[in-house]
Amino acid sequence: MTMPFYVSPEQLMKDRADFARKGIARGRSVVVLAYEGGIAFATENPSRALHKISEIYDRIAFAAVGKYNEFENLRVAGVRYADLRGYSYDRTDVTARGLANAYAQTLGTVFTTESKPLEVELVVAEVGDTPAADQIYRLSYDGSVADEHGHVVMGGQAEQLGARVADAWHEGMTLPQVLALAVRTLGAVGSDGSVAAEGEEREIAPAGLEVAVLERAGRRRAFRRLQGGALAGLLEQAGD
Repeated sequence: MTMPFYVSPEQLMKDRADFARKGIARGRSVVVLAYEGGIAFATENPSRALHKISEIYDRIAFAAVGKYNEFENLRVAGVRYADLRGYSYDRTDVTARGLANAYAQTLGTVFTTESKPLEVELVVAEVGDTPAADQIYRLSYDGSVADEHGHVVMGGQAEQLGARVADAWHEGMTLPQVLALAVRTLGAVGSDGSVAAEGEEREIAPAGLEVAVLERAGRRRAFRRLQGGALAGLLEQAGD
């Protein structure tokens, strides 16, 4: 009778974490930036059918990197959670904090009990009545939650790109300004995954971008996608 192969719990968790991080790093980055009128989301995504940025509820949005089928299942689960809670109680009871906690439980359970962790990293954001009331939560593959302020970068080369964004971002930026910063940040990653020096970023056409915003003022549903001429016009304003 052969003895089962033993792996220490520490090594098992490390292997799962390394596996998840490698899968996430292969994905294109997502940049989330707060601006004076709300929260902007941007990623390089030439596909018109597969979205990495989506609406969850009235003032809540979801962005993800990693394996599409895995984070799409999480998005759908989040929509169902929000709809059920809003219908059972009140629409104001649906918050980004509650949704982030629900996602954290799911991610943490899969990471510790399943043979393969989810290769995803998420941002759940809610726009408030004032910039101080905005909520941005970053969730990792192991269920850990970080309360972010102002800006987030996920995906390949996130640490280097995040440092670049932190140096350039400041409170009170306009929508064209944050979109220009997001596009420069996304263009800093080359096709081989390397990060270009300042001023050497590749250009990304508006057609190759997926951009959306949560607008502070206006309708009850704050989520709006920016495409075509509207996106191109905002990027031109930033260049003026």
